[in-house]
Amino acid sequence: MLPIKDINRPSRPAIVTKMLIAINIVVFVYTYLKPLRVFQQIVYEYGVKPALILQGKELYTLFTGMFLHGDITHIFGNMLYLWIFGDNVEDRLGHTTFLVFYISSGVIASLVQVFFTPSSMVPMIGASGAVSAVLGAYLIMFPWARVLTLIFGWFIWMVEIPAYYYLGFWFLLQFLYGLISLRGVALYIAYWAHISGFILGIIVAIYARYKYRRRLYREPYEVIWI
Repeated sequence: MLPIKDINRPSRPAIVTKMLIAINIVVFVYTYLKPLRVFQQIVYEYGVKPALILQGKELYTLFTGMFLHGDITHIFGNMLYLWIFGDNVEDRLGHTTFLVFYISSGVIASLVQVFFTPSSMVPMIGASGAVSAVLGAYLIMFPWARVLTLIFGWFIWMVEIPAYYYLGFWFLLQFLYGLISLRGVALYIAYWAHISGFILGIIVAIYARYKYRRRLYREPYEVIWI
Protein backbone atom coordinates (compact mmCIF):
# COMPACT_ATOMS: atom_id res chain seq x y z
CA MET A 1 0.00 0.00 0.00
CA LEU A 2 1.24 3.47 -0.86
CA PRO A 3 -0.45 6.59 0.55
CA ILE A 4 -1.15 9.40 -1.91
CA LYS A 5 -2.81 11.98 0.31
CA ASP A 6 -5.20 12.30 3.22
CA ILE A 7 -8.68 13.77 2.89
CA ASN A 8 -8.11 16.13 5.80
CA ARG A 9 -7.31 19.74 5.01
CA PRO A 10 -5.46 21.72 7.74
CA SER A 11 -6.70 25.14 8.79
CA ARG A 12 -3.32 26.87 8.43
CA PRO A 13 -0.15 26.48 6.33
CA ALA A 14 2.20 23.71 7.45
CA ILE A 15 5.27 25.94 7.67
CA VAL A 16 7.41 23.64 9.82
CA THR A 17 6.48 20.47 7.91
CA LYS A 18 7.49 22.07 4.61
CA MET A 19 10.68 23.44 6.17
CA LEU A 20 11.68 20.01 7.49
CA ILE A 21 11.01 18.40 4.12
CA ALA A 22 13.05 21.08 2.34
CA ILE A 23 16.00 20.67 4.73
CA ASN A 24 15.97 16.89 4.34
CA ILE A 25 15.89 17.13 0.56
CA VAL A 26 18.67 19.73 0.40
CA VAL A 27 20.89 17.66 2.72
CA PHE A 28 20.16 14.51 0.73
CA VAL A 29 20.96 16.08 -2.64
CA TYR A 30 24.14 17.68 -1.25
CA THR A 31 25.44 14.43 0.27
CA TYR A 32 24.18 11.96 -2.33
CA LEU A 33 25.81 13.78 -5.23
CA LYS A 34 29.19 13.47 -3.54
CA PRO A 35 31.55 10.68 -4.65
CA LEU A 36 30.60 7.39 -3.03
CA ARG A 37 33.62 7.40 -0.72
CA VAL A 38 32.80 10.90 0.52
CA PHE A 39 29.13 10.03 0.98
CA GLN A 40 30.04 6.97 3.04
CA GLN A 41 32.39 9.06 5.14
CA ILE A 42 29.64 11.61 5.85
CA VAL A 43 27.23 8.84 6.85
CA TYR A 44 29.81 7.28 9.16
CA GLU A 45 30.71 10.60 10.77
CA TYR A 46 27.20 11.96 11.27
CA GLY A 47 25.15 8.76 11.58
CA VAL A 48 24.21 7.30 14.98
CA LYS A 49 26.56 4.54 16.09
CA PRO A 50 24.93 2.83 19.10
CA ALA A 51 28.15 1.59 20.70
CA LEU A 52 29.59 5.11 20.77
CA ILE A 53 26.36 6.70 22.02
CA LEU A 54 26.37 4.35 25.03
CA GLN A 55 29.93 5.51 25.73
CA GLY A 56 28.74 9.13 25.73
CA LYS A 57 30.51 9.87 22.48
CA GLU A 58 29.24 11.60 19.31
CA LEU A 59 25.93 12.52 20.94
CA TYR A 60 25.43 15.16 18.25
CA THR A 61 24.69 12.36 15.78
CA LEU A 62 21.33 11.80 17.51
CA PHE A 63 20.36 15.07 15.81
CA THR A 64 22.38 14.98 12.59
CA GLY A 65 21.50 11.36 11.81
CA MET A 66 17.83 12.14 11.33
CA PHE A 67 18.60 14.45 8.39
CA LEU A 68 20.66 11.92 6.42
CA HIS A 69 19.22 9.30 4.04
CA GLY A 70 20.77 6.38 2.23
CA ASP A 71 19.10 6.55 -1.18
CA ILE A 72 16.16 8.00 -3.11
CA THR A 73 13.63 5.40 -1.94
CA HIS A 74 14.66 6.02 1.67
CA ILE A 75 14.09 9.77 1.60
CA PHE A 76 11.04 9.48 -0.69
CA GLY A 77 9.23 7.21 1.76
CA ASN A 78 10.02 9.34 4.81
CA MET A 79 9.18 12.65 3.17
CA LEU A 80 5.99 11.30 1.58
CA TYR A 81 4.65 10.23 4.98
CA LEU A 82 5.74 13.51 6.56
CA TRP A 83 4.06 15.48 3.78
CA ILE A 84 0.77 13.58 4.03
CA PHE A 85 0.42 13.35 7.81
CA GLY A 86 2.64 16.12 9.17
CA ASP A 87 0.54 19.12 8.15
CA ASN A 88 -2.49 18.12 10.23
CA VAL A 89 -0.44 17.23 13.30
CA GLU A 90 1.36 20.56 13.03
CA ASP A 91 -2.00 22.30 12.67
CA ARG A 92 -3.21 20.69 15.88
CA LEU A 93 -0.03 21.17 17.94
CA GLY A 94 1.08 24.53 16.62
CA HIS A 95 4.28 25.33 14.71
CA THR A 96 6.75 25.59 17.59
CA THR A 97 5.39 22.65 19.57
CA PHE A 98 5.38 20.49 16.43
CA LEU A 99 9.05 21.29 15.73
CA VAL A 100 10.04 20.40 19.30
CA PHE A 101 7.90 17.25 19.10
CA TYR A 102 9.49 16.18 15.81
CA ILE A 103 13.11 16.70 16.88
CA SER A 104 12.74 15.23 20.36
CA SER A 105 10.84 12.22 19.02
CA GLY A 106 13.61 11.53 16.52
CA VAL A 107 16.23 11.67 19.26
CA ILE A 108 14.26 9.44 21.65
CA ALA A 109 13.46 6.90 18.92
CA SER A 110 17.16 6.67 18.05
CA LEU A 111 18.01 6.11 21.72
CA VAL A 112 15.52 3.24 21.90
CA GLN A 113 17.12 1.64 18.84
CA VAL A 114 20.51 2.10 20.51
CA PHE A 115 19.20 0.11 23.48
CA PHE A 116 18.24 -2.79 21.19
CA THR A 117 21.56 -2.76 19.29
CA PRO A 118 24.07 -1.69 21.98
CA SER A 119 27.21 -3.11 20.38
CA SER A 120 26.58 -1.96 16.82
CA MET A 121 28.97 0.35 15.03
CA VAL A 122 26.80 0.47 11.90
CA PRO A 123 25.59 4.09 11.47
CA MET A 124 21.83 4.68 11.74
CA ILE A 125 20.45 7.43 9.51
CA GLY A 126 17.02 8.66 8.47
CA ALA A 127 14.00 10.59 9.71
CA SER A 128 11.92 7.47 10.29
CA GLY A 129 11.84 7.74 14.09
CA ALA A 130 10.53 11.30 14.00
CA VAL A 131 8.12 10.58 11.13
CA SER A 132 6.80 7.53 12.99
CA ALA A 133 5.97 9.79 15.94
CA VAL A 134 3.98 12.00 13.57
CA LEU A 135 2.06 8.93 12.39
CA GLY A 136 1.29 7.89 15.96
CA ALA A 137 0.01 11.37 16.80
CA TYR A 138 -2.10 11.43 13.63
CA LEU A 139 -3.71 8.11 14.58
CA ILE A 140 -5.01 9.60 17.83
CA MET A 141 -5.90 13.03 16.49
CA PHE A 142 -7.57 11.99 13.23
CA PRO A 143 -8.47 8.28 13.41
CA TRP A 144 -11.42 8.62 11.00
CA ALA A 145 -9.64 10.71 8.37
CA ARG A 146 -9.54 9.04 4.98
CA VAL A 147 -6.21 8.21 3.34
CA LEU A 148 -6.20 7.91 -0.45
CA THR A 149 -4.10 4.81 -1.05
CA LEU A 150 -2.66 2.86 -3.97
CA ILE A 151 -3.01 -0.90 -3.47
CA PHE A 152 -0.79 -3.14 -5.59
CA GLY A 153 -1.70 -6.70 -6.57
CA TRP A 154 -2.88 -8.32 -9.78
CA PHE A 155 -4.35 -4.88 -10.45
CA ILE A 156 -3.71 -1.43 -9.02
CA TRP A 157 -6.56 0.09 -7.05
CA MET A 158 -6.89 3.56 -5.59
CA VAL A 159 -9.10 3.52 -2.51
CA GLU A 160 -9.81 5.65 0.54
CA ILE A 161 -8.84 3.88 3.78
CA PRO A 162 -9.56 5.12 7.33
CA ALA A 163 -6.41 6.39 9.02
CA TYR A 164 -6.83 4.05 11.98
CA TYR A 165 -6.76 1.06 9.62
CA TYR A 166 -3.87 2.24 7.47
CA LEU A 167 -1.66 3.38 10.33
CA GLY A 168 -2.64 0.44 12.52
CA PHE A 169 -1.61 -1.99 9.78
CA TRP A 170 1.63 -0.05 9.25
CA PHE A 171 2.46 -0.28 12.95
CA LEU A 172 1.66 -4.00 13.06
CA LEU A 173 4.17 -4.63 10.25
CA GLN A 174 6.84 -2.62 12.07
CA PHE A 175 6.22 -4.55 15.27
CA LEU A 176 6.42 -7.92 13.53
CA TYR A 177 9.68 -6.99 11.82
CA GLY A 178 10.98 -5.67 15.13
CA LEU A 179 10.32 -9.05 16.75
CA ILE A 180 12.12 -10.76 13.87
CA SER A 181 15.14 -8.49 14.39
CA LEU A 182 15.35 -9.66 18.02
CA ARG A 183 16.13 -13.14 16.75
CA GLY A 184 19.41 -11.86 15.34
CA VAL A 185 18.22 -11.46 11.77
CA ALA A 186 20.03 -8.51 10.16
CA LEU A 187 17.28 -6.42 8.56
CA TYR A 188 19.28 -3.16 8.34
CA ILE A 189 16.21 -1.12 9.25
CA ALA A 190 15.76 0.47 12.68
CA TYR A 191 12.35 -1.03 13.36
CA TRP A 192 12.49 -0.29 17.08
CA ALA A 193 13.00 3.37 16.28
CA HIS A 194 9.81 3.17 14.20
CA ILE A 195 7.92 1.36 16.96
CA SER A 196 9.05 3.62 19.79
CA GLY A 197 8.51 6.77 17.73
CA PHE A 198 4.95 5.69 16.92
CA ILE A 199 4.15 4.93 20.57
CA LEU A 200 5.67 8.23 21.66
CA GLY A 201 3.49 10.06 19.13
CA ILE A 202 0.40 8.35 20.57
CA ILE A 203 1.35 9.39 24.10
CA VAL A 204 1.98 13.00 23.11
CA ALA A 205 -1.29 13.19 21.17
CA ILE A 206 -3.29 11.80 24.10
CA TYR A 207 -1.67 14.33 26.43
CA ALA A 208 -2.30 17.18 23.99
CA ARG A 209 -5.96 16.18 23.68
CA TYR A 210 -6.28 16.05 27.47
CA LYS A 211 -4.83 19.56 27.84
CA TYR A 212 -7.08 20.88 25.07
CA ARG A 213 -10.22 19.47 26.67
CA ARG A 214 -9.17 20.74 30.08
CA ARG A 215 -8.68 24.23 28.66
CA LEU A 216 -12.13 24.14 27.07
CA TYR A 217 -13.62 23.08 30.39
CA ARG A 218 -11.90 25.84 32.37
CA GLU A 219 -12.19 28.63 29.81
CA PRO A 220 -15.78 29.83 30.64
CA TYR A 221 -14.82 30.33 34.28
CA GLU A 222 -11.80 32.39 33.27
CA VAL A 223 -13.43 34.77 30.80
CA ILE A 224 -16.90 35.52 32.17
CA TRP A 225 -15.69 38.15 34.64
CA ILE A 226 -16.86 41.68 33.76
